[in-house]
Amino acid sequence: MKVYAVGGAVRDRLLGRPVGDRDWVVVGSTAAAMEAMGFRRVGRDFPVFLHPETHEEYALARRERKIAPGYSGFVFDAHPNVTLEEDLKRRDLTINAMAEAEDGRIIDPWGGQADLALRCLRHVSPAFAEDPVRILRTARFAARFDWSVAPATLALMRQMVTAGEVDALVPERVWAEWQRALEEAHPQRFLAVLEDCGALPRLWPELATLLAPDSPAGLQARAFLAAAVERGADACVRNAALLHPMAGADDNSATGRADPQPFTNLLTRMRAPREYQELALLAAQHAPALADCHALDAACLWQAMQAGDGLRRPERFRQLAEVVAARVQAGAGRPVADAVTERLLAALTVARQVNSAAMARAGLSGQALGEALATARCTAITCYLAGERSEAE
Repeated sequence: MKVYAVGGAVRDRLLGRPVGDRDWVVVGSTAAAMEAMGFRRVGRDFPVFLHPETHEEYALARRERKIAPGYSGFVFDAHPNVTLEEDLKRRDLTINAMAEAEDGRIIDPWGGQADLALRCLRHVSPAFAEDPVRILRTARFAARFDWSVAPATLALMRQMVTAGEVDALVPERVWAEWQRALEEAHPQRFLAVLEDCGALPRLWPELATLLAPDSPAGLQARAFLAAAVERGADACVRNAALLHPMAGADDNSATGRADPQPFTNLLTRMRAPREYQELALLAAQHAPALADCHALDAACLWQAMQAGDGLRRPERFRQLAEVVAARVQAGAGRPVADAVTERLLAALTVARQVNSAAMARAGLSGQALGEALATARCTAITCYLAGERSEAE
């Protein structure tokens, strides 16, 4: 039995990046032998085990063969005679198909180190085409490293799309890869790769329409996402920054009211978590007006606070303020955007400082208390904004 470190841990060590979880492949063993050594089996479809002390994953080297469409139609062979090279050959990209022996020697039969130097994402073998999830993974690695996709790999991905392989992907898996891509340094590259291979209109046609080259809203969406990334915003904010122009509020600025239906449909089909859907809707309805610093008034701010439940959930309003800041930064730069964020959060602070307990002690209750609180909070925001303008003058 021989044990090798494989996959991302090897890749990241060679790149000088922090190494997270380590995965291991075991050659020349069996499930019974692993369990006899105290490893606990966790793989349902193929033999994967947890180390009894480190709890790291150890998988038996395996071959795989596709027997049905989609990403789950595989059968696996984990016989002890499966070689390390055969196990590595079934992996997606060359940069993920390297192993490290116990003595530190790198086993690289498919050219992963060369592609690291070239900053290139290249498929290991034609078997790449058997699993449509690999399209998403390739796009996600492009988002992480900002590397190019090899022309032959991109051509193979296009063939997979044409063959209908991406149609077998369940929305939850697509969303999971997008959410992870949102957390990477270059999430725009995830979308660009899906556009290049033709997968985006098959997976998310509304988003493909938004990002069409001749779409003004698409140019805005890309700029807002880039600004959110530059600001270090979280994934939920980045998602809302990208999607909220789809609602068309900027085309209806006289009323400031948006039609959220297109991207509501999109987020529903994406199976986006509730907080992602809620922030995107909130941004579509309020971010355009809040970004207009010169026209910003207390009523507009108070309406946004109420819609976002900002008094009880200030973190939600902070996220909305970050979407607004991304909008502003895309057009006016970072200092102006920071000033807008500071103003929005300060307004929330003064509204939250209104003493509801004092009003209750004064005998107000029920609807009368609610109306008095709303008036007092709106007045507090008005005073804050008036003070800001006075200082500016």
